[in-house]
Amino acid sequence: MKQFKLQGLLLTATILFSINTLTSQTAEEIIDGYLEVIGGVEAIQNVEGVIINASANQGGLELPIEIVSSKNRSSITISIQGQELKDGVFDGEVLWSSGFPDFKPVKSDEEDVINFKNEIQEFPDVFVTYKDLGYTAEFDGTDDFEGTEVYKIKMTKTPYLIDGEENPNIDYYLFDMDNYVLLAVWSEMLEGPGKGAVIQQSFSDYQEVEGVYYPFSLTFGAKGQPGGQTFVVQSMEINPELDDSDFKFPEEESQE
Repeated sequence: MKQFKLQGLLLTATILFSINTLTSQTAEEIIDGYLEVIGGVEAIQNVEGVIINASANQGGLELPIEIVSSKNRSSITISIQGQELKDGVFDGEVLWSSGFPDFKPVKSDEEDVINFKNEIQEFPDVFVTYKDLGYTAEFDGTDDFEGTEVYKIKMTKTPYLIDGEENPNIDYYLFDMDNYVLLAVWSEMLEGPGKGAVIQQSFSDYQEVEGVYYPFSLTFGAKGQPGGQTFVVQSMEINPELDDSDFKFPEEESQE
């Protein structure tokens, strides 16, 4: 009887190991397919910085937006009726944004800086950097996204800090089953008035820029709800020269 139980346990362990291996391989295959279809790992790794010029329609008003991204610097600039609203400006150490309605620069607290530093390290693509960052990616079955059958990858990231406590930080990535193109990301809001809601980022109109394909249309909104805010990309510059002074916190303006 003991031998039978031992054989049964060994068989169960073997099956579980096989399932885990298959799941890992499936996730890896999907990720590899995605990276290949958008240009390949080498081309993506050659991207050290990006400047994106885009626009968004807000209540009939077209708002120009500039997004600068790299591994240790970033900024978002929105032009609103002759004024510039800054958000997520980071120089490698200090994170700041424009206050509203006075547009004066305001520094973020230490916890926000830690969370932001973790996120910015995903550049140039989370599926290139996730292993080095200690993230895990798992195949989470298939799903339906706006009528398209998709593979779903569950990615567990560095915990998100809120009031000194670590919170699970998990995103779900949806890939077209026919061609591995990334169609959307589902993320749970971890704080604020919308805490617990699932935010959907969807991507379309992929275009090639210096050997890598990027979505030129991005829509953000609540999962399962109509509408959302769409951003349309007009141009992208790869590996631009970035001036450190553009990311520094303007001490004088904050004291005015």
